[in-house]
Amino acid sequence: MSESGGGFLMEPARFPGRAPIEAYGNGGFRFADMSHRGSILALPSGIEAWSVSRVEEITPDSLSRLIAEAKAIDILLVGTGDAMVPMSPDVAAALETAGLYADPMSTGAAVRTYNVLLSEERQVAAALVAVESIR
Repeated sequence: MSESGGGFLMEPARFPGRAPIEAYGNGGFRFADMSHRGSILALPSGIEAWSVSRVEEITPDSLSRLIAEAKAIDILLVGTGDAMVPMSPDVAAALETAGLYADPMSTGAAVRTYNVLLSEERQVAAALVAVESIR
């Protein structure tokens, strides 16, 4: 939290590091012995809150933090919720312009794939839409 113009500006929740996702479901994720309610971006610089709650909310703007770190990302996973949903053409184009190619899949599949690639020390990032139930 930082002071801004006489008030306080809330910074988004952020874990400054890379960590496997220990659990998902119930509308959130567990990683680094912490719980987070809502969607997350797992970036090379850390894991942070992501304001997206449905795949329809994934836009070039909602991915701006991820796009800013594009040079450090070799593999981009997008967990689209309970089922795999392709990226919209405008999102795919914005990612491609940044040199990124999304691999969309269900959030569960994305979490599992992210953990494997992270354990292999690959330059992986993930945009994960929170889900209520685990299938």
